[in-house]
Amino acid sequence: MKLVSRFRVLKNARGILKNPLPFHHENFEAYGDCFNVQLSSKEIVLFTRSPGLIRHILQKQHRKYEKSTLQTVDLARYVGHGILTSRGEHWRTHRRMVQPAFHKKKLQNLMGVMREAILLELDRLEPGQEMDIFPLMGDLAFQVVAKSLFSSSDIRERMSRLQHITEANQRMLIKEMRQPYLKWWYRLSGKIDKHLKMAREGKMLLLDIIEERRRSGLEKDDLLDMLLKAKYEDGSPMADGQLLDEVLILFTAGHETTANALSFTLFLLAKNPTVQDQVYKEVSKVNLGAGTIDLMKEVMRLQLVKQCLEEALRLYPPAYIIDRVAIEDDTFEDISLPKGTMVLMSIYELHRYGHFWNRPLEFDPGRFKEGEKKDYGDYYYPFGAGPRMCVGNNFAMYEMIIAIAEIVKKYNISSTLENIGINPLISLKPKRVPLLFTER
Repeated sequence: MKLVSRFRVLKNARGILKNPLPFHHENFEAYGDCFNVQLSSKEIVLFTRSPGLIRHILQKQHRKYEKSTLQTVDLARYVGHGILTSRGEHWRTHRRMVQPAFHKKKLQNLMGVMREAILLELDRLEPGQEMDIFPLMGDLAFQVVAKSLFSSSDIRERMSRLQHITEANQRMLIKEMRQPYLKWWYRLSGKIDKHLKMAREGKMLLLDIIEERRRSGLEKDDLLDMLLKAKYEDGSPMADGQLLDEVLILFTAGHETTANALSFTLFLLAKNPTVQDQVYKEVSKVNLGAGTIDLMKEVMRLQLVKQCLEEALRLYPPAYIIDRVAIEDDTFEDISLPKGTMVLMSIYELHRYGHFWNRPLEFDPGRFKEGEKKDYGDYYYPFGAGPRMCVGNNFAMYEMIIAIAEIVKKYNISSTLENIGINPLISLKPKRVPLLFTER
């Protein structure tokens, strides 16, 4: 297997720090579906876009692999040890406890809350002038998580502060990841301590809200109620520290990836007016209004909206790289994977690989029509795969379908931007998404 030398990595360091995806693509095209990269004299990382190897690691032999310290240590410092950042038995135990909160029947009760939060944020759209939609989608996704967790109307100010804290701490983590040679300065200057203090402040904000709920004695059937009722096998409830970690993970992971996907989807619809017109016709036939309607049933009728989102997630997967470390010796075909091997699986490359996808760079929602989607099972991982597949994938999809439907129903979307810029951080973000909304 080809080894990309440390010299080549250093030679391309500036570009890699800005956006590593072109460097990845160049090497995949030159050396095939797998190659090694030498990061130091002792550290070699295996990069792959092989669907067989990715399926092997995430599904067939998942017990032989665990998440790297990037998430379980570095990210966990700021957001705690929730199901996104934990591993081993700790992860398995809490995954079992959290999962029931995201069952479809539970989510059905939250659909009205989701829509209410979405409409409140969409009131801030400014028709008639081009605006960067990405910040608004971030606020929208954050408020949907907040309302679904707490179903309270008097926490907006605290939620705004929590949003600021989570976003600021992620920016700090990115600096640490991309400039490891400056970590000594970040520690010495007090920057890391400042952000850890902010993380503690965020947890205290959440603890106050949780304590208010307990004192009230009310049951609201929201996500917080479900987490408060979750029990370990011995019947004991989740400790406050763990509860806070799980709630913070829902905010951090839930709102960011959704905001990214919504922004990319809206841009793609703006640049594909024929598809947008088809979406409008579909949305016009569906009743998402208040009342006694079964909102989930209506949302499930929006199949083209769903296909547009799935295609956007193919082109711009939020989890564009998935990392795993081998915890025991393993092999796949002719590839040796000794214990300790770090594997970076490029979902971005896999989703755009011409060997598996017809016209891979084109926006074609039709490829996800019922009956065709199953053909892509081994090449499509927008929410991960295997036991560690995103627990909130249905929550996110329902939320995004409602948001797209409500926007397209009211506005025609266009953009003067030819190509959208990407910003690969912890998740794959857009740089700017300038859109023009014209009332229909």
